[in-house]
Amino acid sequence: MEIDQAAPKPNARQRERHLNRRASETLAYELGGTSFTMTIGFYPDGRVGEVFLNADRANSLLDFLMSDAAILASLALQYGAPLDEIRHALKRDIRGTAASPIGAALDRIAP
Repeated sequence: MEIDQAAPKPNARQRERHLNRRASETLAYELGGTSFTMTIGFYPDGRVGEVFLNADRANSLLDFLMSDAAILASLALQYGAPLDEIRHALKRDIRGTAASPIGAALDRIAP
């Protein structure tokens, strides 16, 4: 399978990169018997611009998946996707609770 890697569209958003030094906050939480550590990076105006997420089992498949999910969420935020839209797109249980660790992490960030 060949993927077309065409040039970006003229109206494509530019990635808003972070400063080398930025405010951040680290939180710990538990979901489904597993502990997670999340660090949130902020732009100078207080907006969330990046998320780092790690599982308590370092270098496990779960840890890799959560780290990758956080990178994808961070890129979406840096390209202008609203945090609430990302949260809304993720799976939830019948009560509306986030079904995944990345969903639970983003719920903890949201105002």
